[in-house]
Amino acid sequence: MEGAAVNLLLDTHIWLWSLLEPERLAAPVAAALEAEGTRRWLSPLSVWETLLLIERGRLKVDVEPEAWVREALAVAPVDEAPVTSEVAFASRALATHHRDPVDRFLAATAQVFDLTLVTADRELYGLAGVRVLKNQAPARKRAAPKARTRR
Repeated sequence: MEGAAVNLLLDTHIWLWSLLEPERLAAPVAAALEAEGTRRWLSPLSVWETLLLIERGRLKVDVEPEAWVREALAVAPVDEAPVTSEVAFASRALATHHRDPVDRFLAATAQVFDLTLVTADRELYGLAGVRVLKNQAPARKRAAPKARTRR
């Protein structure tokens, strides 16, 4: 269906890679993120998870964590995916043994709001009722990226 909007819910690491390490995105994922008509969605839980990554030193930034995230959201705007009771119910009904509650919420958000979840998390591939765009770029072990900010 030509001209229809594609709605992509970005997993936290996909959002961060798109900002800081776009070379880690598989070609189909990078193309989908940049395609005309694509709407990029981000859960507030990914914002929270990013703040935790910064606080724990797994993501290095040169400004206060909140300021960095706010700037990232301003530079590369996304639609905010709602966290609702229906998402909470759906997260518990998912047929997965995934232990990360944020990932369960992201999968449930995609399911409830008919979004395509973009992720490299293999545990989320193949969930019934959840469309997934798989980031299957070759995995490379890296040090925590140093975030760049504009001044």
